[in-house]
Amino acid sequence: MPETVAGIAVPDTPLVREATRLVRDAADETVFHHSRRVYFWGSLRTAARGLEVDPELAYVGGLFHDLGLTRSYATTDRRFELDGAEAARGFLLDHGRSEREARDVWLAIALHTTPEVPLHLSPEVAVVILGVETDVLGAGLAELTDRQRAEVVAAHPRPDFKNRILKAFHDGMADRPDTTFGTMNDDVLAHFDPSFRRKDFVEMIRDSPWPE
Repeated sequence: MPETVAGIAVPDTPLVREATRLVRDAADETVFHHSRRVYFWGSLRTAARGLEVDPELAYVGGLFHDLGLTRSYATTDRRFELDGAEAARGFLLDHGRSEREARDVWLAIALHTTPEVPLHLSPEVAVVILGVETDVLGAGLAELTDRQRAEVVAAHPRPDFKNRILKAFHDGMADRPDTTFGTMNDDVLAHFDPSFRRKDFVEMIRDSPWPE
C-alpha cells in the first residue's frame, strides 16, 4: 500500500523507490526531509488550485531540487539548481519517461529559486516552487489545514530547520560564488561571508566594453 501523508500518496513504484534511495544516499537529514516536505506541500497546494499533477514527476522534482547542493552532484561552474535539474532529467529518461516529461521536471528544479515564472508553466513545473516557498519561506501556510501541517511535519520534522537549511545553502554554493549572480542565493553568501562582494548589474552595464 502506498505511503500517504496528509492525504497525499507517495507512488509505490520502482521509479519512486529508486529516487528515494538515491537522494537518501546523497543528501543529509536536513536536505532529505526538506525535499520530502516540498513534495507534500507542493502537492497539497496544487490540489487546492484544482491542478492535476503527475505524482511521479512531482516526487522527483521535490526530491531532486536541492541535489545540486550535495557533494555527489555539485559542480563548481554552474548554479546548483542546474546540477539538480540535470540529474533529474537523466534519471527520468533512464526510467522510461519522455523527453517532455523530463524537461518539465528540469524546468521545475532549474527555476525553483525564480519567483513567479514557474506558476505560469505546467503544473509539474509549478508544484516544486509551491512546495519550496512553503517549506523555506512559510508562503501558502494559510492554504493548509492545521492537520495537514501537523501530519507532514510529524513525518518529516524540522529541527532548527531555518539555520540548518541556510548552512546547507551556503556550503553548497561557497565554492562557486559567481553562479549566484542574479539570484537570491547571493543573499546567503553575503550573510555567511562579510568579504563576499556581490556583482552589481548597474556596474556591469556601465563597465561594459561598448563605447559611448
